[in-house]
Order: sequence, then C-alpha cells, then structure tokens
Amino acid sequence: MKDNLDYKEKKRQAQFIKELKTYQVNDEINLLDFLLKTLNKESRNNVKKILSSKCVLVNGLLVTQFDYPLVKKDLVYISKRPILNQEVVKTKETKHKENSKLDIIYEDDEFLVINKPAGLLSIESDNEKSKTAYQEALKYLMAKDKHNRCFQVHRLDKLTSGVLIFVKTLELKNLLIKNWNTLVKIREYYAVIEGKLDKKQDRIIKYLKKDQNNLMYDTHNEKLGEKAITNYEVIKENKKYSLVKCLIETGKKNQIRVTFSDLKHPILGDDKYGEADNPINRLCLHASKLKIKHPIKGTYLTFSTKIPHEFYKLLEAK
Repeated sequence: MKDNLDYKEKKRQAQFIKELKTYQVNDEINLLDFLLKTLNKESRNNVKKILSSKCVLVNGLLVTQFDYPLVKKDLVYISKRPILNQEVVKTKETKHKENSKLDIIYEDDEFLVINKPAGLLSIESDNEKSKTAYQEALKYLMAKDKHNRCFQVHRLDKLTSGVLIFVKTLELKNLLIKNWNTLVKIREYYAVIEGKLDKKQDRIIKYLKKDQNNLMYDTHNEKLGEKAITNYEVIKENKKYSLVKCLIETGKKNQIRVTFSDLKHPILGDDKYGEADNPINRLCLHASKLKIKHPIKGTYLTFSTKIPHEFYKLLEAK
C-alpha cells in the first residue's frame, strides 16, 4: 500500500513540475516588476492575484511578497493553480527563529556554513523544486531580514552529509565559483566501506566519464575521462567494515563512491555503485572538512564537522 502511495505522490509531483512555467531572471529586479514585465499581457491586478494566490516559486521557494528581490540567474516558476504543502515566505518581516532546522557550523556577514544531513538535496534539481538545503538556508536568513539572500558555491550529493557552504553576496559567489578549484585547499571526507583493504593507504587516479544512465565510470584513459584523484587512509577496521579518511585532490561527481566500488569495497548504503550493506539506512559518506582561501581577503577559512556517531558504532568489534 505504501509503495502505491509513494508512486502516486511521485507521479503527482512529476505532473506538477511539468505544468510549471519557468523564467530566468537576467537582472536585479523585484518580483512584481519581473512578473509584470514577463507576463506583459496580464494586468497589474491579475499579476498581484497570481502572487497572493500562492502560484509563484522563486528557486523552488513559494513567494507571495510583491517586493521580493531577484538577482541574475534566479529561476521563477509560475503555476496554474495554488501551490500546496509549501512554506510561504511571509509578506512582512518575521522574527528570527532560534529553533531553525539548520545545523549551522559557522555564520558571519559573508558565509553561512551548515552540516547538511544525508537525504537532503543541496539545491533543486529537475525533479525537486523544494526541500533543499538551499531553501532551508534562504528561509533561515529571510526570517532575520526579508532582503537577505544566499548563494550556492558548491554542492554535496543528496545522500552525502557534511560541510556545505553558502555565501551572502553575489560578488563572493561569482569569485568562488570562478576560482573554486584553486581556492579549495582541503576536501576531507570519511566513509565506511565493506570489508578490509589490503593497502591501508593509497593515492588512486581515475579518469571518469558519465554513461547513458548518468552513472560515472573509470575509462582508464586520460583522453576519454576527467582526472579524479582520491587519497585514502584506513582509520579503523573490524572483520566486516573499515572506516576510511579520504582527501580528494579533485571534485568530480561521485569520485569517492566510484573509487571504492572499483576496489570491490563499496561504501555502505551505496546502491548506485554497488550492492553494499545498508545497516544504518543511509550512504556512509560524510564531508568532514573544507578549507578555502578567501578570494578577496586572501585569508584561509576552515570549516569542519564531527564524523557521524553511527559510523563509529559500525566499527565496534564484530
């Protein structure tokens, strides 16, 4: 019965997404003016009604505020019918909620860094317009001030937990995205894998490419794939599992998952690249540390979070 309900819900969501009209913002403008300009055949009263009737999403977030500020590359979605089961951005400033759902690692005037839970998208995808870390971060900031914004500079896989950075200015976003690979100095992950590795530490180079099913694989050829370098060290092991620390020199899609799958020691819970055990009902991969160089100030910032306690529990003697 539950599977049938899940199927119906996914089908309903897919149909809803298909019906949305999508528009990209090309300049800084408030939402009402953008809609008047975009829907030029509609009267001002009709456009206001579209907003007040809960038919507009901005970057996946339901918005009813007429003067909501938009910036370049924002995505505005318009629905033919009211959008239900979404949290509305209130039309007047709300008080900051101290009981935010976000696990905040660090925050200042420029950065908001969170410990993203496993199972939550970093940012919206073609199939998911809400329930993302980005939306939670934006709602958290707008609860302080309706004019607050945040921007994504990198992402984690939906099933991976750990350090995720958002920035609060468009200038910082553009500089970080443009120079990300040179500004990132440390990308540290922890994973629990099946079995025991013969080599307790190693540096593995792969040349990854995406197949027709959107899965990454090693081409074994530097001319065919993108170079992915993963360093690992076994931290703890028992007869069944191993806890490994990974330092990646490149940030290629699924590179850690592919690396351990190819070693025949897949990450626990990874049904995408192996048939690994799933004892704690999640992918056992956690982004534990990220060190970056500030693109304007030149200072170094290190953000870290603890390894999930469940990972250690798996390594208790068996």
